[in-house]
Amino acid sequence: MEPTRCHWALRSAEEIAYHDAEWGVPLHDDRRLFEFVILEGAQAGLSWTTIIRKREAYRRAFDRFDPKKVARYDARRVRGLMADAGIVRNRLKIAAAIGNAKAFLAVQKEFGSFDAYVWRFAPGKATAGARRRPGEKVPATTPESDALSVDLKARGFRFVGSTICYAFMQAVGMVNDHASDCFRRGEIAS
Repeated sequence: MEPTRCHWALRSAEEIAYHDAEWGVPLHDDRRLFEFVILEGAQAGLSWTTIIRKREAYRRAFDRFDPKKVARYDARRVRGLMADAGIVRNRLKIAAAIGNAKAFLAVQKEFGSFDAYVWRFAPGKATAGARRRPGEKVPATTPESDALSVDLKARGFRFVGSTICYAFMQAVGMVNDHASDCFRRGEIAS
């Protein structure tokens, strides 16, 4: 018998695999955090399924999300990315990824790691992922995602609105927004 999952994860095999293995698991690796900054920004206006299906192409195109390499991308590299059908070929999103890599490196320098910086915005345990009933609507933003968005923008990040920041926080486990009847909620909480 199939376990009960969050309703959003039932649309494709890619979403099920992502939901079951990654979504909501607390993440503290800087390179993986950078990957989610780029992917969540790329997802703006698109479905997450689209981005999941393009994830390997993104890893290849963006040097496995090495922020030092991405920060050095020049006009020639941007032309190559714009020609890469495996990724979202949006000039603004590509430019943002490069700028975000530079801002990411500055945050690492200031705080010692992006992990140390970003987890300061995680909500307290009393409010984190407070949904309790199956099907209860998940907020698009929270006061914590608002604060993260404002701070990231002040540091030069782009494509980091509050909704994108909340999706990032969910993805990297800063909140546990698995539905109360989802088998992953309890696994992650423990």
